[in-house]
Order: sequence, then structure tokens, then C-alpha cells
Amino acid sequence: MSEDLAELEEMGPVDYVVVEFPGNRMTGEGFPLLVDLVDRGIIRILDLVFVRKDSDGSVSGLELREFGDEIDLSVFEGASSGLLDQEDIDEAGNVLEPGNSAGIIVYENVWAAPFARALRRGGAQLVASGRIPVQALLASLEATEAEGTKSGS
Repeated sequence: MSEDLAELEEMGPVDYVVVEFPGNRMTGEGFPLLVDLVDRGIIRILDLVFVRKDSDGSVSGLELREFGDEIDLSVFEGASSGLLDQEDIDEAGNVLEPGNSAGIIVYENVWAAPFARALRRGGAQLVASGRIPVQALLASLEATEAEGTKSGS
């Protein structure tokens, strides 16, 4: 088995997120929390790319140094596994509103690696995956509460 394949066999599930920053306003408030997740071995950042969608709809990449001194992103320099290509960046740009920017993060769920390895050794494979946004959970809870109020009156 090649070294690359052996390394992949040891990995946990890999996810991605696209986080939009309205009006290109990035406060940096979440970055210490992201660093903490990495430091504690919960996730491993494989790729981190920032993009901007101009008012004309064109999408361009942003360099970390373009964010200025207000946000220290130096810890993320070099976070590039090559998994993200221009097509991925363009696709992320399609979901952005013009005038906004986004961070695209590809990360390994290191916490789940032992579980994933055990499943793979047993011949199991992941056949579906998904994520339920918090907004959907809140809407469901509100609908349930509204229904309970109607039937309880």
C-alpha cells in the first residue's frame, strides 16, 4: 500500500464549510476558536481559502495578508492540501451575494478518526452524510411549539 493511501486510511471524515461575511466584514472573532479546535486535535485544517465576490459577480481569491493587521491569520498560512481547485472556488462564489467575501475551510474530523478506521476495517463505508443547519432546528422547534399552543388551547 502506498504511503498516501495508508495515510488516507488513517484519516477521519473530511468536511468543508463556506462561511459568508456580509459586506466583506470579517471581525476575526471566530478564528481563535478555530485555532483552539486545531490545537486540541479535534480538527485538522486541510485547506483554507478566502474569496470575494465583486458587485459585477466576478469571484477572486484573497491572500491572508489582504486582511490587514486587525486579524492575525498567520497561523493558517500554508493550509493548502490542494483539494480545492478553481472549480470549487467558483462554486463557492456562486452561493455568495455580490459584495461579500467568504472563507472556505476543508477540515478533517480528527476526533472521529478511530471510529472511522474501525468501521473501514470491518468493511463498512459511509454512503450518506448531511448536516442540519441550526436555523432549520430553530424553525422546527418554533413550529412544534406553535402546534402545541394551537392544540393546547
